[in-house]
Amino acid sequence: MKKNTLQIIIDALSKLDNTSEKEILKILRENTKVGGGLYSKSEILAEIEKLNNPLYKKLVPIIKMKSTRTISGVTPVTVLTKPFPCPGKCIFCPNDVRMPKSYLSDEPGAQRAEKNHFDPYAQTFNRLLAYKNIGHPTDKVELIILGGTWTSYPETYQIWYIKRCFDAMNDFKNADDTTYKSKLEIPYEEKSIHEINGEKITDSYNKIVSQAIIPMQSQAKTESATWKELFAVQIQNENEKTRCIGLVIETRPDEITESEVIRIRKLGATKVQIGFQSLNDEVLKLNHRGHDVATTRNAVKLLRLAGFKIHAHWMPNLYGSDPKSDVEDFKKMFSDPDFMPDELKIYPCSLIQSAELMQYYKKGLWKPYTFEELSYVLEECYKLTPEYCRITRMIRDIGSQDIVAGNKKTNFRQIIELNLKKQKAEIKEIRYREIRGDVVEADELNIKQTKYETSVSTEYFLEYITDKNKIAGFLRLSIPKVENYISDLKNAAIIREVHIYGQSIKIGQKDEGKAQHLGLGKKLILLSKELTKQNGFDKLAVISSIGTREYYKKQGFEMKEVYQIAEI
Repeated sequence: MKKNTLQIIIDALSKLDNTSEKEILKILRENTKVGGGLYSKSEILAEIEKLNNPLYKKLVPIIKMKSTRTISGVTPVTVLTKPFPCPGKCIFCPNDVRMPKSYLSDEPGAQRAEKNHFDPYAQTFNRLLAYKNIGHPTDKVELIILGGTWTSYPETYQIWYIKRCFDAMNDFKNADDTTYKSKLEIPYEEKSIHEINGEKITDSYNKIVSQAIIPMQSQAKTESATWKELFAVQIQNENEKTRCIGLVIETRPDEITESEVIRIRKLGATKVQIGFQSLNDEVLKLNHRGHDVATTRNAVKLLRLAGFKIHAHWMPNLYGSDPKSDVEDFKKMFSDPDFMPDELKIYPCSLIQSAELMQYYKKGLWKPYTFEELSYVLEECYKLTPEYCRITRMIRDIGSQDIVAGNKKTNFRQIIELNLKKQKAEIKEIRYREIRGDVVEADELNIKQTKYETSVSTEYFLEYITDKNKIAGFLRLSIPKVENYISDLKNAAIIREVHIYGQSIKIGQKDEGKAQHLGLGKKLILLSKELTKQNGFDKLAVISSIGTREYYKKQGFEMKEVYQIAEI
């Protein structure tokens, strides 16, 4: 039987000892399509799946594009909400009225959102399709909902938005290679917004967005759902092929109240990205942040008691600060028991033309740090970050064309890590220590226990590490010191996170030597039950995601109102 061109390409690739990008390209150029043109990697991967030959399976990780996207054990799907008025008036914030507040239309995620008319279904489905087409697993999804201040959107919009994301995940099992075309209209009048950018803005972001959003009753009705409808699609997702194993929203400290935390949890969220920006009241005031440090303290306490992973945003080089003050501010984040976040995004302030900060810059009141000043701050941040915190990002993904003044180096993190390596400085933060694609055996791992005190809890960070301190998996256990305001969590310890690292593996799949299937999660949960009992508690709760409920059910946890509980 005559082989087609794709099969010839796959055969040629399988015979290579060391398959590099250059060698792949050489074979593709030697075997072009009829009429010219190269076969894409997604076409090659689709053919490998179709042939179902074990000899070809080794090619998948070699051909796969951007393997680091899922190397941390999950497949992240980032979606953006539509432009909407924001309660904040921060002078450093961009005012791109085509986007939700603080985002720019040139950012990759923003471009995808606009292309999909900010439709949550289209964004989720098409992002999953893009992953599938380049060989990534799509069954364990961390859904990250970004865009301004989530909690300021109407409740019906929030429920509808998350429901539609779940609809897309539930429907994805039937996906072919067809991109989903949004049936929604772009949420603003193009003619009202097209020419508005940079210094041309004379009215506030909120006023322009309010006037430009299409006042369509039909669309307003479309963007609405009930709690009952949301819960139905979430229950369906518990056993779907594409499951939501983490749901993230972002908001401001002054939006966090007891009732708001409970509502976020009902929506299915497990992590909150929250803008600390600074822990200095004077700096917050100068930058028109709209809240003080006391508000941040209260927000963190409420989120921690509810079991949420706390993902802080922090900004050096704000107006009114300096390198030395920034380092002191960062120290406070991990020495003051009111803070101690689990994850962190460090976003040095960059000047965007549409930000109010532009006027301060013109008057000489603010200037960006030099390369040396910023290097000093970021190196100190790395050294001060404890082993229980993960620095998710160190530089925001803003195109250099949008930055008037400030850092334009997208590889600043790599530069800092290299400098610290030369200094032989110890880096403890999680991302640097992730095991990533390494093969490990269970007997090569050691359990390490880090205990630290917050103002409302005793926290245990339990991790499996190699002899070189590479992390294969961890669990966050919180033992409360104060009475909880959530009924499910009365007199209960709580697992705030279980995460096993390594390349994301399909649900039910066994892959020899991969950390995700060494049973590390089960072992960590057993240890957390022992610690719960030792600390005098007979109930252990977990802030489970929709797609992990079945897993925790097998570990002895029973679903209550919005948490799963195990009796010890």
